[in-house]
Amino acid sequence: MLEQLLIFTRGGLILWTCKELGNALKGSPIDTLIRSCLLEERSGAASYNYDAPGAAYTLKWTFHNDLGLVFVAVYQRILHLLYVDDLLAMMKHSFLEIYDPKRTVYNDFDETFRQIRMEAEARVEGLKKSKQVNKPIGNVKKQGQAQKAGFEGGSKKSEGGLANCDGDGDYVKGHKLGNGVSNGIHVEVAESRVAGVVNDKENTSSNIGAFDVTKLQKKLKSKGGKKIDTVVDKGSKPDPKKKITKKNRVWDDSPRESKLDFTDPVNGNGNEDIQVVAADHGESMMDKEEIVSSDSETEEDEEVEKGSKPDAKKKGWFSTMFQSIAGKANLEKADLEPALKALKDRLMTKNVAEEIAEKLCESVAMSLEGKKLASFTRISSTVQGAMEEALVRILTPRRSIDILRDVHAAKEQNKPYVVVFVGVNGVGKSTNLAKVAYWLLQHKVSVMMAACDTFRSGAVEQLRTHARRLQIPIFEKGYEKDPAIVAKEAIQEATRNGSEVVLVDTAGRMQDNEPLMRALSKLIYLNNPDLVLFVGEALVGNDAVDQLSKFNQKLADLSTSPNARLIDGILLTKFDTIDDKVGAALSMVYISGAPVMFVGCGQSYTDLKKLNVKSIVKTLLK
Repeated sequence: MLEQLLIFTRGGLILWTCKELGNALKGSPIDTLIRSCLLEERSGAASYNYDAPGAAYTLKWTFHNDLGLVFVAVYQRILHLLYVDDLLAMMKHSFLEIYDPKRTVYNDFDETFRQIRMEAEARVEGLKKSKQVNKPIGNVKKQGQAQKAGFEGGSKKSEGGLANCDGDGDYVKGHKLGNGVSNGIHVEVAESRVAGVVNDKENTSSNIGAFDVTKLQKKLKSKGGKKIDTVVDKGSKPDPKKKITKKNRVWDDSPRESKLDFTDPVNGNGNEDIQVVAADHGESMMDKEEIVSSDSETEEDEEVEKGSKPDAKKKGWFSTMFQSIAGKANLEKADLEPALKALKDRLMTKNVAEEIAEKLCESVAMSLEGKKLASFTRISSTVQGAMEEALVRILTPRRSIDILRDVHAAKEQNKPYVVVFVGVNGVGKSTNLAKVAYWLLQHKVSVMMAACDTFRSGAVEQLRTHARRLQIPIFEKGYEKDPAIVAKEAIQEATRNGSEVVLVDTAGRMQDNEPLMRALSKLIYLNNPDLVLFVGEALVGNDAVDQLSKFNQKLADLSTSPNARLIDGILLTKFDTIDDKVGAALSMVYISGAPVMFVGCGQSYTDLKKLNVKSIVKTLLK
């Protein structure tokens, strides 16, 4: 049973809703569809599942891109209604006949919809009763009999294993023919396999006759194999009495260094006497505006023209010129496929995950299908323009990422602003935590570090070194402690001493390590941080999808709270090593919906900057 049907514009104006379906929807499936699917370029999917307390809905939709209309149907997921797609298509066709851009109310469409619904339901009932639906059900018995006969034939034993092969071959033939599928390839493969087993001895003898190894050895010996042996025998043999000793390698003539221990001296209290470096290393790149050249380098997609189907008739010069001047009536899916394929390949060369590149192209195709091609424009440039808009929409944050404003808001509530850094091993969490701390110090914000990586050897010492170089306090409890308790005590200490921000360093963990993911979920649940930052490398491609999706999934599954905390933002590291392979940023944002808040681009404290969306999009489409 349908729960809701409505028609609205892309601007959000509802034109018509079905009054007969007065069921109150649980939750907000329409808003979630717009926010999580349509706005995030996931409209290429066939349907969208929405789970609410006490209900599970499936939403299907279709567009009229030229007029900017969206047709949405909502129904219970358990029902599996077969006529929804046909119903939406018929609704779309009938509504366009009465659509007027100046009208905002369409009460007269109720009667038309009632007829459309009856026609769609009658069509499905007719298909159920027809032979086309009943035929596969009737063939289940034949398939089962064929499988049974095949297993019985395969279980019989005979000399040389021929009965087993015959039984297996009969099973393959009977399975294919029993389903009513005339696939000659499978039958020929089965017959050739049986024939190959039957003629095993003949094939073996013929193969040996074709290439005899013994004959080849005899020829080699007769042609001078002995001479080679004598030459080898006459060679100089090492004298077993002389012991060969390895000489020490001398790199230069300088005298040996007497001091081999270069570690820093330790005082009586057990603390290393590290020289404190001045906190001012220059202005952070976060506060510098990156300038992007405005001239767009539009390339002519000649490969798109070459990639068209070879059997299609080539258009003449006059027809092509006339179409570019007059414009095409409506863009069809076949017209968009060559340009989208070239665009997908280009995105994948920029390190975008294949799955995400495919979904983006499907979404762009859905947004362009049915639109009128403007005059003096090519399909490739139209597709590229639509993809550019989609990429900008995905990468642009949908909420405020101004951490300084959030820090001041937390300060007014007399509590510290807590940031937790999470991620896999070796991505640079501790180093980039120090960069964020330096940036906050530049804006006169008091910072405290919390060494909650109690697992990796040297993690506490590494963070302690950064704290001393930046002259900021650090809270540490050593190793083999519960990270959640250490973080909680660090936040309490920051509240007492008036620190405005607490930066929590955590141990690196793989997304499949359930014990460590459970400990991270406990840390987040117990301390309720203001920001959970996922630190990921810009070098990864398809693995970015796996890391972020599984991190979010584990945090949701292992959380003891009904409202689980997920990844809030992304910090991309090693961005200076990837050249133009910037696709990891797009993959991470698309799969998680979290914005890229910081980009690490070097080894010094100042090498931290914001993500320039225009620059990333230009690089992806270049």
